[in-house]
Amino acid sequence: MPSKETLQIALNSQKAERTAPGWPQPNSGRSPTLSTLSEDKEAAPSHSGSFRRPFPPLVRPRIGPAQGTLGLVVDPVRHTSSGSRLGNYKAQESVGRPGADSPAVGVRSLGAGLCGLGALRCGCWCRSPGPVLSARASGARRGVARRWRQVFLGGRAMQRAAALVRLGCCPRTPGPWGRSQSSAAAEASAVLKVRPERSRRERILTLESMNPQVKAVEYAVRGPIVLKAGEIELELQRGIKKPFTEVIRANIGDAQAMGQQPITFLRQVMALCTYPNLLDSPSFPEDAKKRARRLLQACGGNSLGSYSASQGVNCIREDVAAYITRRDGGVPADPDNIYLTTGASDGISTILKILVSGGGKSRTGVMIPIPQYPLYSAVISELDAIQVNYYLDEENCWALNVNELRRAVQEAKDHCDPKVLCIINPGNPTGQVQSRKCIEDVIHFAWEEKLFLMADEVYQDNVYSPDCKFHSFKKVLYEMGPEYSSNVELASFHSTSKGYMGECGYRGGYMEVINLHPEIKGQLVKLLSVRLCPPVSGQAAMDIVVNPPVPGEESFELFHREKESVLGNLAKKAKLTEDLFNQVPGIHCNPLQGAMYAFPRIFIPSKAVEAAQAHKMAPDMFYCMKLLEETGICVVPGSGFGQREGTYHFRMTILPPVEKLKTVLQKVCT
Repeated sequence: MPSKETLQIALNSQKAERTAPGWPQPNSGRSPTLSTLSEDKEAAPSHSGSFRRPFPPLVRPRIGPAQGTLGLVVDPVRHTSSGSRLGNYKAQESVGRPGADSPAVGVRSLGAGLCGLGALRCGCWCRSPGPVLSARASGARRGVARRWRQVFLGGRAMQRAAALVRLGCCPRTPGPWGRSQSSAAAEASAVLKVRPERSRRERILTLESMNPQVKAVEYAVRGPIVLKAGEIELELQRGIKKPFTEVIRANIGDAQAMGQQPITFLRQVMALCTYPNLLDSPSFPEDAKKRARRLLQACGGNSLGSYSASQGVNCIREDVAAYITRRDGGVPADPDNIYLTTGASDGISTILKILVSGGGKSRTGVMIPIPQYPLYSAVISELDAIQVNYYLDEENCWALNVNELRRAVQEAKDHCDPKVLCIINPGNPTGQVQSRKCIEDVIHFAWEEKLFLMADEVYQDNVYSPDCKFHSFKKVLYEMGPEYSSNVELASFHSTSKGYMGECGYRGGYMEVINLHPEIKGQLVKLLSVRLCPPVSGQAAMDIVVNPPVPGEESFELFHREKESVLGNLAKKAKLTEDLFNQVPGIHCNPLQGAMYAFPRIFIPSKAVEAAQAHKMAPDMFYCMKLLEETGICVVPGSGFGQREGTYHFRMTILPPVEKLKTVLQKVCT
């Protein structure tokens, strides 16, 4: 920082230069200048016999009250057309250290003065002041504004200092002395040390510094193939020609996006809960109004917009428990074991989070089926747990073999502590429905190996094969006797997103957790409280799923007809998909017993495998990408779900309407 004396020398030099003989004066014959505007009583030298007083300096630098602070005084003067003086405002800016006069008030005052100017001339002697509203005055005003931007927005000390000193000279009209700025400005710029310009600040969050567990997360259902589909859709919108007119997204189980109509009763109750004024409308059935009133009375302020308890709205948890009891033929369910969630995914993530612990060989191992739903591998990666694969038997309709479970757990014990077993029933992406005998074997294995059981049962309504039936793990566990039902820890999950409802966007779900240690139960509630509560609208949607119209109620017939229509159509499409795939050489598809996907095996020629490797892609990813680019069909490669080495698959939803599904299958099969 230059010394106070150095700056004062520079400023005095400027002042001396401006008051020296020969300083140019305004020409006579121009529009008159008001002679009483300046508080400075110095008279300007006469020129051509005409006496004129100078305009007061607009900006003059000074040394501020704090040591080492360079200030400036601004004297914008406002005039009316008659020339009467309206005011004189001073603004000061601190250029050095804090503590000088506040710039904020000064800037506002300056702005007021500049906006009100009828005539503004810079503090130096322009050769021609011009008329009150002359273009030259406007130019000076723009120049002053530009310099103020330099002063207030400039980032470096030299820019500020030079701007402060140069403000005494007109930016547009250099004086006849042959230079456009004073030597004082150059001197001030020279003596002020320029603050070193900083290099660009490095970002805190980079790929190298981010959480490595998050970077390891992969979710194939919305992976590269889906991003490519979005790009192609944009190209079609811009008119770029393709061999197809639309992209058909068969990659995800989003029923209503594929054209499935919502269940009327569910939407009626949701509409009433969302806009209670409709409760007086005769357009809604009384059984829908009754449920809406009950739900609203259980919400804070009688509104879905309020928070709920972290475990969920109490009356909805009671309805879930009653539903489980009906479903399982009288097996009791305790509302205190019910936790409402943001879809089933939220519950699965929460349970895994509370289970994972340890390090090294004691790190928690989580057993998951292969093929699996990518949520499981993604959460395991995020939590830095150990993924333990067990393979479903493709040759036996994707059955779960307990001997395979034993192989997997024994191999895993060499490098981790396996303590969680995840089951998806009905299967995603494989569509198998586990038999009761299989479920009993799995429960016995979990009891024997002291494993925590997680049963993903979101497709429990989606069973199409007449030879199959859904059996809940909770029911089978209870019926195996108290040795199992009182000891095996089990978390089971359900959702509004699948089944016949297809209400993915509401993000409603629940989990029932039994045989949990009381202290762990308190920890689980604490963990859930961090996210406050699941969406209350989603909780309400879940309530309608578990508490639908019953025989004798006004809405029952319509509800039953819509439900059976959805499930019946899905069953037809499951059979259609299986039959068409199995007619094509190079594709084999197991029966679709349940859920809403096909997971056919594709036999890729060796040359195609080599081409995929040349593009640094998995062969099934290469196949799916080519299918998308040539037909507009978006499916997910089997490598995103896991598969045995040397086999290739893809997952495709059966949700599109029958005619569109036929189109999809024909394009895939040709």
